[in-house]
Amino acid sequence: MNINKIKTSQSFMLAFGLSLVLTGTPLVFGQDSSVQTTGERTRDTRSVPSGAKMKFRGVVVRRDADTFVVRDRSRADYQVLLTDNTSIKTHGGFFRGGKRYAVTDILTGLIVEVEGRGDAQGQLVAEKIRFNESDMRAAITTETRVGPIEDNQQRIAGQIDELSAIAAEARNEASAAQATANQANERISALDDYDVQEATVINFRVNSAVLSPEARQQLDALAAKAINFKGYVIEVAGHADATGNAARNFRLSQQRAESVVQYLAVNHRIPLRRFITPMGYGKTDAVADNTTPAGRAQNRRVEVKMLVSRGMSSPTSTTPAGRNP
Repeated sequence: MNINKIKTSQSFMLAFGLSLVLTGTPLVFGQDSSVQTTGERTRDTRSVPSGAKMKFRGVVVRRDADTFVVRDRSRADYQVLLTDNTSIKTHGGFFRGGKRYAVTDILTGLIVEVEGRGDAQGQLVAEKIRFNESDMRAAITTETRVGPIEDNQQRIAGQIDELSAIAAEARNEASAAQATANQANERISALDDYDVQEATVINFRVNSAVLSPEARQQLDALAAKAINFKGYVIEVAGHADATGNAARNFRLSQQRAESVVQYLAVNHRIPLRRFITPMGYGKTDAVADNTTPAGRAQNRRVEVKMLVSRGMSSPTSTTPAGRNP
């Protein structure tokens, strides 16, 4: 009888010991998995808790229509949302006033100090953006030295890549909801395509950046069509003919692009966040022969394009004139 008890006790202890070993094994694997996951996410865009107040300093690594991405000293990326209420200024000087800048002046490579609160999407809604005047000059110099045509292509490609990433993420979420999977996939597939919805070419007189009456009519027509779309951005590219030196042509083409943006923003109340940073290309992208007067007249132009995602291109209800979403 005692021998049976001893054997039973030994069997119980052996089973108990095995259960401890088997229980402890997943814990070790779980810790390893956690470490690997943390390492893989170090370069991902970090989410800001909704309503949380944040203030940090970093460099702008990507710029889009309504947002830009800032990378801080720890190499963490944060997505910052611009609104009409965002205050953008240089740090105060002698009178601590600072110089005001537009949302279109936030450039890739600019070192900024951002202050704001998180929203439901994990973005930081910017209330204040501050930077040094010297950093702005350095960012402008860097952007000017980059090939204008290549820079513009990369900007559009970056926006298309962002839409593709959003679509891919939405596809993964839709797979968990079987009841709505088909409808979600149709909508998401359309986000992969980014189309030129409307386009117009504005021509200018020699050595002029002033809009003609005909040019204003063309822009009026474009703005009227923009009312019926949501999620759009407007690309504005200025050009010049081959007359004069290269530096002057770059300045003149930039002034022409800015004239178009100013007209649409002031006369049609299109928010500045809807504009991709206007760019002047000088004489680098001629569409006609610069050796003839007719060809030079065609090259003195601004190309205006309204870009809309196919997934968001269905017309919405018409809003009051002069008010764009």
